Amino acid sequence: MLVALVPIVAFGLLLSAVPVPFVALGPGPTFDTLGEVEGKQVVDIEGTEVQKTSGHLNMTTVSQSDGISLGQAMVLWLSGRDQLVPRALVYPPDKSKDEIDEGNTKDFQSSEDNAEYAALSFLKYPAAVTVESVTDPGPSAGKLKTGDAIDMVNDKPVANLEEFTALLKATKPGDQIVIDYRRKGGDLGTTTVTLGDNPDRDYGFLGTGVRDAPWADFTIDFNLANIGGPSAGLMFSLAVIDKLTTGDLNGGKFVAGTGTITADGKVGPIGGITHKMLAAHEAGATVFMVPAENCAEAKTAHEDGLTMIKVNTLTDAVESLKSYSADGEAPTC
Repeated sequence: MLVALVPIVAFGLLLSAVPVPFVALGPGPTFDTLGEVEGKQVVDIEGTEVQKTSGHLNMTTVSQSDGISLGQAMVLWLSGRDQLVPRALVYPPDKSKDEIDEGNTKDFQSSEDNAEYAALSFLKYPAAVTVESVTDPGPSAGKLKTGDAIDMVNDKPVANLEEFTALLKATKPGDQIVIDYRRKGGDLGTTTVTLGDNPDRDYGFLGTGVRDAPWADFTIDFNLANIGGPSAGLMFSLAVIDKLTTGDLNGGKFVAGTGTITADGKVGPIGGITHKMLAAHEAGATVFMVPAENCAEAKTAHEDGLTMIKVNTLTDAVESLKSYSADGEAPTC
């Protein structure tokens, strides 16, 4: 008996202790962008009137299980809910896990900015030279803030990034410039900045990242932590539009979806859509917003009772939701 137990014990140790070079991907949690998480609005708009909403606009995620043993891999694979992929596809060997996680976090933050800009552009807010970041320490630290709209430089109006950059290129390090700006909340301000130097340019360094973007005097914050990647962009934009307009985009229905979004409202493909659709279906969704380029893969999910609406742009998504919620037609996968 002891001899017979040896291979059994050895096999048990093999299953529990030997790691495999795979990552398990499966359905992750979903979050209602019209609701709350940990007592905060997922999409929090302050400084303007916010409309009441109903139904759901859920963003979806993919779960990842890394560092799994042979036994865990077998259990996950046999469950039929998870997919095993080579670890190198998720964590390329030329980058550390921390570097990849940091990149995913930056992608998520960028998706928040693009979601705001796309929604405000759809709602016809005018564009301005908008401060996206302030280098700290740097010449503008404590003087300009993220979200400021720059209106004039040295009493010269700047209507766009091209005009703003042209004025900066006429300066040199050590010059002082006077900037007139608008700040969220309706405040107007003027500040004087002594330009620094930067090895990447021969003109004065302001220490800000700026872009042309639609601007509003209220704030929009997205309160989801520990979520990586850019795929929440579409659902964030829809939530902003729903909260700033009368009526319900979803017609009170449980809508979920996914998709990257650019600042001008183009919706892009994502990974793991079948896992996201399963998570949405199990959460109670009856409608799923699918990036057009993901339609072929989405049709392999076979989630009965889940209508797949095909989306190319934010305008497509809004119009399709309005039509579908009114029992009209919408393009489907």
